[in-house]
Amino acid sequence: MALAVMLLNGASFHGGCCRHKVLLSSLGPLLNNSKLYSSYRRPGAEPEKKLSWQNADFSFKKSIEHLKTQLSLLKKETQDYLQGPAGHPLSQHLLEQTRVLWQFRSQEDLNKWVISSDEEIGGKSKVYVKLGRNDQAALLYGTLNTEVPRDGETKYSGYCSMRSRPAVGSFNRKKYYDWSNFNTLYLRVRGDGRPWMVNIYTDPYFSHQKDDLYSYFMFTRGGPYWEEIKIPFSKFFLSSRGRVQDNQHPIWLDKASFLTLGFTIGDKVNGPFQLEIDFIGLLNDRAHREKFAYEAYDKNTPV
Repeated sequence: MALAVMLLNGASFHGGCCRHKVLLSSLGPLLNNSKLYSSYRRPGAEPEKKLSWQNADFSFKKSIEHLKTQLSLLKKETQDYLQGPAGHPLSQHLLEQTRVLWQFRSQEDLNKWVISSDEEIGGKSKVYVKLGRNDQAALLYGTLNTEVPRDGETKYSGYCSMRSRPAVGSFNRKKYYDWSNFNTLYLRVRGDGRPWMVNIYTDPYFSHQKDDLYSYFMFTRGGPYWEEIKIPFSKFFLSSRGRVQDNQHPIWLDKASFLTLGFTIGDKVNGPFQLEIDFIGLLNDRAHREKFAYEAYDKNTPV
């Protein structure tokens, strides 16, 4: 920064053509804003009022408390690891038939999820989430609006979603879900008859795979009754940026894959929607023998 100021002062001192104006135009963004990346914002996004480092709290007391919390988490993780998979004895893990991943009984359970809509790109859809009647379920509701924002760039609009927050271990390490002992996603929901998309987001090995996700449809029948939905993992298909991929392969159910799970509505029908979710779990269906529901083939067949 001091070097930039010296260059500007030297240019203005020696005079000449508009040398200082040229330097000011090139170094101005660096002096006015310490960000070294592009300031481009998606249409509809609010500008940042503060730099990221300005939101940090440098309190020494809070740092000590945070360190104690992380060490206690690390201690618990170590104990669970020594005890067995997912903190259960090995015999119980091998005989496990069902497992509840998420259930919604308090505000703390809702805080593990985040909602979003096309408002992020300038759309007009609204989405909310709250606890249902008697605090026995999560109520996801809102209004879908397919009107495309007039920004000259966005071509499609009209979606709302709810997505689980990535699990974080001690010292902000990534935690992965190990679902290798199960073959079916098990949900208890009550909808309004509108279709939803169930999405599983994975942790990519390469940057160009960051938009990959596995999806399958969830059809709700509406009415006052709850329904239990079972979706085999073999039915999930791979897509990227909304396009189904030609090269399909099954989900890796080990702990090196899963990050989050989510629900998306985008059926191009304007109007209100709602979905109640009692719990989300896993099931080991011994009667389900299918490995993968879609044809896997070589795009360039060898001669």
